[in-house]
Amino acid sequence: MKTLRLAGIGAAAALALTACGSTGDNASNGTSPSAMPSSTPMSAPMSSSSSGVTTNDQVFGPACSQLPQGSAPGSLDSMGPQPVASAASTNPLLTKLVAAVKATNLVDTLNSQQAITVFAPADPAFNALGEAKFKELAANPNQLAPILQYHVVGKRYDAKSLEQAGTVTSLNTAGGPLKIEGSGENLTVNGAKILCGNIPTKNATVFVIDKVLTPGTNKN
Repeated sequence: MKTLRLAGIGAAAALALTACGSTGDNASNGTSPSAMPSSTPMSAPMSSSSSGVTTNDQVFGPACSQLPQGSAPGSLDSMGPQPVASAASTNPLLTKLVAAVKATNLVDTLNSQQAITVFAPADPAFNALGEAKFKELAANPNQLAPILQYHVVGKRYDAKSLEQAGTVTSLNTAGGPLKIEGSGENLTVNGAKILCGNIPTKNATVFVIDKVLTPGTNKN
């Protein structure tokens, strides 16, 4: 997998692209993949003793009811045993994010992480950016990759530990910190509301959010 570069981060960017079909699963080996830039740390400080691992009964948010039920693909029971990119590929809320992850060759990178947090923009968040911007980024993976990295934190947080942390550091350290505000089920991430949070997967806790996060928003 080619080395991702954190240069040329476009200010109001978007994500794009073709359907996701790759599903590498190396989450249990704990190996730091070579695809991540060497300057990007794979961890962020934890201010809570919580492991960030959640269970289905801790999932919350108004969009959670849109997930399939039982053991159907995209359901909580189905996603739980899978690494995060593979799990997301079946989630009906995240079709555009999954396509973007594939377009930037980040599927195996995300699947191979041992413990991460993913802030996953729902499909309407991408629609709000406009079709033109969406297509522009589709042809520019070097700009798209750092935007995606800005949505991933190299530690596994649940809602409670996010609230205690206040700010967390994404894999795109050049993009600035992610600011956590609110409490309980009313948390926001850089102002983005959580539509369905505390979703457990094999190697990540996922928070579906209503906006695409823009790197540089909280830089001092």
